[in-house]
Amino acid sequence: MPHLIRVEPLANGWAVRHGDVENPQVFASGAKAETAAMRLGERLADAGNSAEVRIILRDGRLAGRFVCPAVA
Repeated sequence: MPHLIRVEPLANGWAVRHGDVENPQVFASGAKAETAAMRLGERLADAGNSAEVRIILRDGRLAGRFVCPAVA
């Protein structure tokens, strides 16, 4: 099962949430949050773990889904 990384809106910014980590990374812009989430997904894939990044819009809709397959 791939690691799930979510980029979600906050009242005053954007959060990157991963797995059971209680404290999300917080960013002022969605673009910076998305970049951080993609980098995390790539690092997990490089370490042999598949990852999925989901970008959630302020209205709750899924804006994008990116799969980072594990590197053999």
